[in-house]
Amino acid sequence: MSDPAPPRRPTLDLRAFTPARVALGRSGASMPTRALLDFTLDHARARDAVHAAFDTPRLVADLGALGLAVTEVRSRAADRSDYLRRPDLGRQLEPGSAQLLARCASAPCQLAIAIGDGLSAAAVHAHATILVRRLLPLLAQGDDVAIGHVVVASGARVALGDEIGAILGARMVAMLIGERPGLSAPDSLGAYLTFAPKPGRTDAERNCVSNIHQAGLSYDEAAFKIAWLVREGLARETTELWLILGDAA
Repeated sequence: MSDPAPPRRPTLDLRAFTPARVALGRSGASMPTRALLDFTLDHARARDAVHAAFDTPRLVADLGALGLAVTEVRSRAADRSDYLRRPDLGRQLEPGSAQLLARCASAPCQLAIAIGDGLSAAAVHAHATILVRRLLPLLAQGDDVAIGHVVVASGARVALGDEIGAILGARMVAMLIGERPGLSAPDSLGAYLTFAPKPGRTDAERNCVSNIHQAGLSYDEAAFKIAWLVREGLARETTELWLILGDAA
């Protein structure tokens, strides 16, 4: 008499919970054709996001419609190829931009907002203006956090905000920047906060709210987290998260 067949166990469809590439199935020893085609398309979208042109006039116009005065600057990276091969150049302002910001720095300010293309201009085009619109009223609540300057930076890495903030005399800089595209999110935006910005700051001295996009962190959630971190960072004079949470506990 043969052994009874093992009972069937219900399986969990992981794809219902994540856009990550899990439970793709197989065709022989390979991926199914649909999974391969989806991978190829998402890879192309990620590459396009990295190489997309940064539409600064559109961004400046959209921010201006919110009542913000915007200054345009660029890094020392001469073009996209330079930017991708030389990350160090994306962390430094080109001399003309540094001089322009110095002329704008009439007095120290609490907060400067820098918006940079980073590795996904598509993310900035899609999300930056909406996020700033949601953030402004939260910063104006209670003890008003005054935004001294808004800067749009081309060819920007995160650390470019340090030089921007230092020149403007900002107590804190918030850098909104396109994050490295993934195969499930080519348009993810990140916000990096640095207290007492100056060249040479490390990532350990920053705070970050990341994964801001339609399938990730919502605009309202992101704006709330950023506003809270800005207020707490200014009050405690640090953007190192373990110090903020340690003091708040």
